[in-house]
Amino acid sequence: MNILITLCARGGSKGIPGKNIKLIAGKPLIAYSIDLANRLKEKWNVKVALSTDDSEIKSVVAAYDVFTEYVRPKYLATDVAGKIDTIKDLLLYEESLVDYKYDFILDLDVTSPLRTAEDVIKALELIIANSEVKNLFSVNQAARNPYFNMVEENSNGFYSLVKTNPDGSAMTRQSAPKVYDLNASFYWYRRSFFDSGDKTAITDKSLIYVMSHICFDLDHPVDFLFMEYLLQNNKLDFEL
Repeated sequence: MNILITLCARGGSKGIPGKNIKLIAGKPLIAYSIDLANRLKEKWNVKVALSTDDSEIKSVVAAYDVFTEYVRPKYLATDVAGKIDTIKDLLLYEESLVDYKYDFILDLDVTSPLRTAEDVIKALELIIANSEVKNLFSVNQAARNPYFNMVEENSNGFYSLVKTNPDGSAMTRQSAPKVYDLNASFYWYRRSFFDSGDKTAITDKSLIYVMSHICFDLDHPVDFLFMEYLLQNNKLDFEL
């Protein structure tokens, strides 16, 4: 089984400048994803591939033995570029260097590193067990629920629940249908996904992997500070 692990890290970041290589708890943020990728090499035949438009990011990952001649095209290095197209372009480049196609692609999101090797391994097992599955993404149980405590504006200017429980309005959080937050940590794809024409990770045949521990994406400076606090003070209840 041949697996391509993709690390997508463009140079521009408005929320947290330089966040992909910003030091967090003593090492560049991207290094946490590289460390996990290296552990997975002990189990599978893995190639780690980097997609970036930034020479400084290339230099940083080279110190962790990740090298590439690939340069992300400018049209895929904008705020509006799709992640699926970005991964596909990198995939096709990497396959041009070998005489086979990869079986699975694992995208490790650099800005959401609170995941474990066990998470990733168990998630792949879920895909392998169901041949119809196109892809899988990691989630956490949602703190808010559109059936219970999320509202939206109606056409008449008044507000009501975002979704109505098919069995009637949920009177308690526990009785509402389960919903999940995408935590943007990792995504598994079958190789055939990238020939299907799907443009988002949410498809008609997607699975989820529910993390039992904390995981969140770094969007704002306060997120970075909070994650750094957790890492520096050993406040995680699991090992990265």
